[in-house]
Amino acid sequence: MGIVYAIISGKGGVGKTTTAANLGIGIAQEGKKVALVDFDLGQRNLDLMLGLENRVIFDMVHVMDDEAGLKQALIKSKHNENLYLLAASQTKDKSVLVQEKVKKLITSLREEFDYVILDAPAGIESGFEHTIMYADATIVVVNPEVSSIRDADKAIGIVDAKCQRAKDNKPVQKFLVINRINPAMVTSGDMLDSKDILEILDIDLLGKIPEDKLIVESSNTGKPVILNEKSIAGAAYKRISKRLCGESVPFQDVELFISPSLMVKIKSLFQ
Repeated sequence: MGIVYAIISGKGGVGKTTTAANLGIGIAQEGKKVALVDFDLGQRNLDLMLGLENRVIFDMVHVMDDEAGLKQALIKSKHNENLYLLAASQTKDKSVLVQEKVKKLITSLREEFDYVILDAPAGIESGFEHTIMYADATIVVVNPEVSSIRDADKAIGIVDAKCQRAKDNKPVQKFLVINRINPAMVTSGDMLDSKDILEILDIDLLGKIPEDKLIVESSNTGKPVILNEKSIAGAAYKRISKRLCGESVPFQDVELFISPSLMVKIKSLFQ
């Protein structure tokens, strides 16, 4: 039986779907069979992130309503043969999500895949609750800014209130990914430090993603940054993917800022 992760955020625009796409590929690169499921009905951006928008015929609502089989709706990624996408509907809204149908869908996916990653709707509305209900763990994505952290705290509270693991009746595990870290701003005190964020949210750190201009390019081309060897964000997503697969990977200090002039001096020592 596969493990199910719900990727959530308290607000939109923090990089939740980008994180889902990159971690899906990263885990697939580790040789695991992965299903990415877009629960953001009415929006549907995960297919764009993966460059699969022209291959969507059936979506998750078709499967839940028995209008298509799961194998018909799953789309194999063109980036990795171990990765499959189940797209969200663009014509239905979150009101069509029925608890028993969601449970049946996720149970079927567990039986077929090693990892099932659910891209939850942003915020804390009904679609969010249906996404987290049957997850084994949640991955909370935040930006190092006050509004993002405050909204994430609300989302974490709902996870604790709504989700209990069936085995021992304890809350589901929660992990934190801090996205879009700007080292210079952290050093100058204009951006929250990860230690402060961890103290506020009080959940386990899974990884830190530095700000990377290549993210925009990857979103436009449908090729996640984890596939770009030059991307510092891509390297960070690879480290997180390995941790999710059980590998012990040291945390890198992506918040450490080295000024350009100092870097020139350091390089000159090795020339």
